Amino acid sequence: MASSPHTTRTHVAPTFAMLLLATALTGCGTGGYSNQSLYPTEVRSVRLEMFDNRSFRRGVEYELSDALAKRIEVDTPYKIVSDKDRSDSVISGQLVAISEATLTIDRDVAQPLEREVVLTAVVTWKNLNTGKLMINNKTVTAAASYSEFQNQDFTYASALAANKLARRIIELMESNW
Repeated sequence: MASSPHTTRTHVAPTFAMLLLATALTGCGTGGYSNQSLYPTEVRSVRLEMFDNRSFRRGVEYELSDALAKRIEVDTPYKIVSDKDRSDSVISGQLVAISEATLTIDRDVAQPLEREVVLTAVVTWKNLNTGKLMINNKTVTAAASYSEFQNQDFTYASALAANKLARRIIELMESNW
């Protein structure tokens, strides 16, 4: 017995309607998407304190503070202010470790081919209007590699790692969903 085109259509229509309803209930209709800011709206300005450096490598704290200031201005709705009385919040932190490791070695001459710099910081972000700690001593780590055969050095890799670390700190500043 052959089925008629009319019979096939009557089975497809309810199936399509159920599929459409399931998609509507699991998609945008249940709050999966939003156009709200990713960042807390009660803050408009940030005072960035110079990061402390607890390691023996000097100068990396300047790279990190500079990279973080630029990232805040570009990637967030906040403005950097230097006046304590005009800022809504303050970010501070410490570089607790700056380490360097060899990734690969040339076996013929026993020279490092590639090395890695790892920066570890502890970050705090405080809302000065409410006294609430929005980031409370969170540990953040970033790494970058370099090769002397490509005319790169520790300074190059530490600047890259500082930029990655600044990006990760910006991610911490986002509101929880």
